[in-house]
Amino acid sequence: MTYEGDGGTGVPRRREIPHYHGDEGRVVFVSSAVVLIIAQSIGADLPLSTIGAVVSAAALVIAAGVTNPAQTWIHWLNALLALAGTILFGTTAVDHYRAGLSFFDPSFIYIEALALLSLAALYLTTRTIRGIIQRPNF
Repeated sequence: MTYEGDGGTGVPRRREIPHYHGDEGRVVFVSSAVVLIIAQSIGADLPLSTIGAVVSAAALVIAAGVTNPAQTWIHWLNALLALAGTILFGTTAVDHYRAGLSFFDPSFIYIEALALLSLAALYLTTRTIRGIIQRPNF
């Protein structure tokens, strides 16, 4: 088995970890943080206060930065963050749509984008956790 790092004590290369989607998850989390800050900046009707949006964006970026295949706990935290985003933004998007908010309203577009990004992150983190649980110990 080939390892990166110092003589075999490093992390296995990505291609040797089945179902690891941490790299893609990082991209989705950072993208979500950017959309969250932009949406809050333009005054979109988010279910978060200004401080809540900024803290949430920072938490997403920190989680993305810490994500790696060697530590299992971060993938569980990522799944929790993705689940919270899916529930928060998903229910808000459905409520706004049912209330008659136009599909082309900027608030609805940002909320829907955040819901879909959170859903994608939830899928990727779930697949990663599945791969970690199924892989043999190194």
